[in-house]
Amino acid sequence: MRILVCVKRVPAPGSRINISSDELNVDTSHLGFTTSPHEECALEEATQITEEHGGTVAVLTVGSLDAEEQLRYAASVGGTEFVLVPNDSGHDWDPERTARAITQAIKGLETQGGPFDLILFGNESADAGGYQVGIRVAVALDRPIVNGIKGIDIEEGGFTVRREVDAGFEVYRLRAPAVLGIREGINLPRYPTMKGRLASKKADIAVTPIEVDAGGQIKTRLHQPEEQLTETTILGDSADAASSIVDLLDELGVL
Repeated sequence: MRILVCVKRVPAPGSRINISSDELNVDTSHLGFTTSPHEECALEEATQITEEHGGTVAVLTVGSLDAEEQLRYAASVGGTEFVLVPNDSGHDWDPERTARAITQAIKGLETQGGPFDLILFGNESADAGGYQVGIRVAVALDRPIVNGIKGIDIEEGGFTVRREVDAGFEVYRLRAPAVLGIREGINLPRYPTMKGRLASKKADIAVTPIEVDAGGQIKTRLHQPEEQLTETTILGDSADAASSIVDLLDELGVL
């Protein structure tokens, strides 16, 4: 089983996000970074599949050279091949350009090592949340894709996958090679072991520049909503607070 996982370097969830003065980018001066959570689950799923069925897990990212950190993390939890498509523009490429670069990189990897049975994306990135890149890549490669995946079963010649909906699950059968968008919650990603972290420092990362044209989507500005401040009043921590609680419930119309 040959699997490719596409990941993205994003600000750590819960970070305070500030916008740059030109209103086009996130100010990353004081931010920590991580792998987008959906993609972290995609990497774990790929690792579990290859542990059970055999195979390799290639990991690809498009971004600044700092994204090497995310590839080395992938190496510490089961990745076996690593490709960085550098983007030194200082900001994310538009989804069309990103998809073109990934498509071209995949074609190069498949020329060298054969087709990937399965290509995994996160359902959407944690920062932009555009839901576009994986679908664009699948269409460009002429392969089936299903997003929102919460379960994968390997079958002869393909996969049975499950997507969670309000009424339960939708079930799809796809022939290999296929593309899937993984949702957070399909599994619980493992923590890197000390052995994995040490091995990741020696991982060979292929930096593969790819020239592709920009797409037709143009970011005009990022808007940061005004912060809403709330105040918390402690009514007390003993039986003496009972009367204050009754007064509050009466004010809210609960009594």
